[in-house]
Order: sequence, then C-alpha cells, then structure tokens
Amino acid sequence: MLERVTRNLGGFFMPVIITLYLVAAMSKILYDKPAITIADQIQKLEDRGMIISDHTDAELKLKTISYYRLSGYWHPFRIRGLNGVENKFRPGTQFSEIIKIYKFDSRLRTLILDAIENVEIAVRTRFAYHIGHTYGAFGHVDNDTFHIGFNHTEWIDKVRSDTERSQDIFIQHFQGNYEGFPDIPIWMLTEVISLGGLSHGFRGLNSYDKIPIADYFHIHYRALVDWLHTLTYVRNICAHHGRLWNREIAIKSGSIKDMRWQPPLTPRNDRIFFVLLMLKQLLKYSSDSQNNWKSKIESIMVDMEQNSQHLQSMGIPKNWKEHPLWK
Repeated sequence: MLERVTRNLGGFFMPVIITLYLVAAMSKILYDKPAITIADQIQKLEDRGMIISDHTDAELKLKTISYYRLSGYWHPFRIRGLNGVENKFRPGTQFSEIIKIYKFDSRLRTLILDAIENVEIAVRTRFAYHIGHTYGAFGHVDNDTFHIGFNHTEWIDKVRSDTERSQDIFIQHFQGNYEGFPDIPIWMLTEVISLGGLSHGFRGLNSYDKIPIADYFHIHYRALVDWLHTLTYVRNICAHHGRLWNREIAIKSGSIKDMRWQPPLTPRNDRIFFVLLMLKQLLKYSSDSQNNWKSKIESIMVDMEQNSQHLQSMGIPKNWKEHPLWK
C-alpha cells in the first residue's frame, strides 16, 4: 500500500508521506480484547453504573441481542468528562430503558421500510412511464437519453447485471422469446433494478426529463435527486437492521429554500426526523394509506416523547406533531 501511495503522489512528497505512514502505523495497537460470557457482560454493565433490576431478563436479552449491538443504544448514556466519553453510565441509567429504545428503533425501521417501498414503487412507475413514452421501450439503452456528464456505460452495465441475475419468470420469458437480452423494456427493467440503480438513473437524466417525474410528487427535481440518494442509504441501514435512533444520516439532502425545511422549524437535516418529513411528503402521491402510516409513527413515538433527549437525538423538535410538513 505504501508503494502505491508514494507512486501516485510523486517523489517530491515521498519523504513526508513515508514519515506520516510510519507514524500512523506505529500508533496502532493490537486488538486483544477477549470474548466474555453473558454473566460477565451483565457484571461489566453494573460495574459501570447501569441499573439491571431483572438479571434473568437481561441474560435472555443479551443471548438474543448482542452486547455490541446494544452498545450503540447505551453509548449516549455514558458520562462525558473532560477527557471525552468515560466507561461509566450517567446515574439512573437502566437496562430496561435501553431495551425500550431498541424495540422502538426496530418498529421505526419497519415503518420506514414500508414507506420507502411505496415511494420506490411510485418512482419506478413514473420513471418507466416517462422514459417509455418519451424515448421508447429501450430509451434507457441510448446514451443520448442522459446528460453528457453521466457515466451511462457504468450504469447500463450495472442494470444489465441486475437483469441477468434476476430469476423472475417475466425475465426468463423475454430472454427465451426476444432478441437483445439483457437489454429489456424500461417497464421490465424498473422491476428488477435496485433502489440505488433507480436513484442513479434518475440522477443521470437531463433536467427536462427529471422535471415531469418530480412534478408528480410536487417537489423540485433537485430535491428528488437528493431524497432518492438519502432513501437508498436509509433503506440499506434498515435492511441490515442498523440503528436509526440517535444516528447521524451520512447521506443527507441538500439545502431546500422552503423555510419549513430549515432551522429552527426543522432543526437539522442529518437526523431521522428529516427523513420522516421526506417520506410524509412523498407518500402523499405514492400511497393511499399515508394517514395510517403517519398515525403509526405518532403511536410509536409516545414512549420517546417522555424524554426530550430521546427526541432531540432524532432531530425532532418540540410540538413536532404541529410541524407544517407533518400535519
């Protein structure tokens, strides 16, 4: 690796690069923490100040939910000192509260996945409809359908690969009866490509082709580009059972001029509340059950509303149910 780095940067910086690389290498230490038993895990938590009132229940939870997975939920409860985060919990921290947050997060993931599914299907439909009616069944195969800066070759190679991997009967039927496989009509393609592939393809369209698709959802096409990218990232978190509570959204939406999307009304765009608002907006035109979804979100938030810090960790402001984008 050192040889590759120095070769790419050239000889002038080589002494500096070598020095920095060696310093970084010497600063690393060998990971030597051993695996510990469930009983030792419980003892470790209690030694650090966590209240565990029911050891039998805690043992059962730690047998089915790993200590390491739960650590993401109790991390915010650790004491912050002058030297950073300490291996001690704030007074009154209870294991049962950690489990309550964990279960809430699981329900939140389920509801968000459900919403993303509806949004994704609607976007797939509008994408296929526009391409098919504007450029024909195989319009997506033509590089000219996309803007000049888009790497069409990379995208079409990826979606062809998705098509070849598909075991769907309609794909097998097309392959057995028509020429050109793995190029298939756009309305078939949008049934087999990933949300990431759909997001990337939409990003690659010319502005005049993005506009009618985004207009259906009553948002600016630049916002839809950003939102699809964000939702792809969030969907992947949910699909891998990752934590949403108290998580910074690494792929976030760009600035939206509408003041309803900006602080202080919407405190930040890197927490899950911003994603909930995005989904609420998109579900208006993606599903006839948006009000039911909204009610379910409000229902699972009841426990979180008892602690303002739990809400803040998700970027949720006070009186959030009265937010003009949520009402």
